[in-house]
Amino acid sequence: MIRCCVFVLCLQSSFCFAYCAASAPPSFSVSYANGWGIDLNNTRYQPNSTIDASNAAQLALKWVYGLSTDTPRSYPYVTEDTIFVGDAGRGVVALDRETGCERWVFAHEGYIASALLHAKVDGKEVLVFNDRIDGVYAIDAVTGEFVWHAVLDEGPIPWFSGTPLIYGNRVYVPIASQEVGLAINPLYGCCTTSGGLAAFDLATGKKVWYLRTIKEPVLQTGERWFFVQEYGPSGAPVWGAPSYDIKEDILYFGTGQNYSHPTTATSDALFAVDGASGAVIWQQQITANDAYTAACNLMALNHPNCPKPTGPDVDFGAPTILVDRALAGQLLLGGQKSGEVHALNRVTGERVWTQRVGRGGIVGGIHWGLAVNETLGLVFAPISDKSILDFPAPGVAAPGLYALDLDTGVQRWRYSRESRCENSESCEYGLSAAPIATNDIVITGSMDGFLEIHRAIDGERIWVYDAWRQFDAVNGVATHGGAFDAHGPLVADNLLIVSAGYSYVGAQRGGNALLVFEVIDDGG
Repeated sequence: MIRCCVFVLCLQSSFCFAYCAASAPPSFSVSYANGWGIDLNNTRYQPNSTIDASNAAQLALKWVYGLSTDTPRSYPYVTEDTIFVGDAGRGVVALDRETGCERWVFAHEGYIASALLHAKVDGKEVLVFNDRIDGVYAIDAVTGEFVWHAVLDEGPIPWFSGTPLIYGNRVYVPIASQEVGLAINPLYGCCTTSGGLAAFDLATGKKVWYLRTIKEPVLQTGERWFFVQEYGPSGAPVWGAPSYDIKEDILYFGTGQNYSHPTTATSDALFAVDGASGAVIWQQQITANDAYTAACNLMALNHPNCPKPTGPDVDFGAPTILVDRALAGQLLLGGQKSGEVHALNRVTGERVWTQRVGRGGIVGGIHWGLAVNETLGLVFAPISDKSILDFPAPGVAAPGLYALDLDTGVQRWRYSRESRCENSESCEYGLSAAPIATNDIVITGSMDGFLEIHRAIDGERIWVYDAWRQFDAVNGVATHGGAFDAHGPLVADNLLIVSAGYSYVGAQRGGNALLVFEVIDDGG
């Protein structure tokens, strides 16, 4: 096996990059995750890992790579010799798995906001990812060269915020809308756009179909100040990656709130759609009459673009999960910002069980995702219950990690602890990042900067790492850790890989550290 040699090139005063000299190209015979949810069911369960309760305490930091953003939001794609990750503002980097040196860089200035997905197209290895503003990209995974770029022409201001899903010759892409934030401007005529799900051709990036989550026509609903028109219905964005039933060719996803009145039956809902055509098979609304924009965080709800009545903003931001249970049958799991986990019969859309484990809120409840261990019959729900600005979050916050019975929703255990923060607006305990499960453990990262491993059967914490520190990065970049959020950790063989830092929501502590841990054999 050819190992890379590392040399450091300083391009500017304090920005250096470690390049791999005379190394072999990346290999693709082994894959450890292909998308946000590890598998097409979005289980966030990693079967290809040697880390378990017996050796997790032997994890030690292997190397650190300094990213160029303090809000990293790209889930890596890992092979037997390479870690590919998006670095917002710089591009996609291919890092040697052993040393962290760079094999290649695809230069891209936009905000890479998704997991990296791998596919083979006409014999070529490709990676697919989202630029949150600019659409979907495919690049050559061996060389880092551009292949194609796709955008959506139906919506004037889409957000490509959720990770796509690839199956066969299709790339399925969640679609949200920037109007939820543009509404902060009181002169903006809110709102006209709909969320949706789009299918693109994997080989060319050409659009195959697009499903709008709101079918009703947009109409003018009012006027203010003699020149600002108001519109509706709007919203129902799709924030999270879909899950996919290969046998039935059915995609499942959740939606967010409406942006303006009138509200629709498709907001805060779970969907089942045909993979070939995008036709809706069933939809089940969980929370009705939820209308909200970011304008509601300002002026004590008196902003003209805050819809009245104002909803709680408890959308399905977390991707859906598919499980098959002998007792409960074929289930669709959805984690909601209301602090609830729902299990639906995925054939009929009927509710099987619902369990509330947090108070919820606009950045509270279940924010980024769930994980499951089907062998143990558990679903793991991280709860942030963080409040933000002046937006009301009634009830008592209950942050922590919850384990629920997959068949019944009954709580099996809860882990929580005291926050390390006191009266700090940029520090608060809670679990917002999606967890990952493997073997007999579950791994989480907290908003106050701790990476923690728990025994899956009872929640006992067996390892913890404090990421709020400075690091010596292999590429010479000044590097520090911050809040764990967004896509959360990934495991592959004896490695634990995670980005530390996320300053995007509620003034959390930013950081630019890509951390790679390895189980060290103690020789025992």
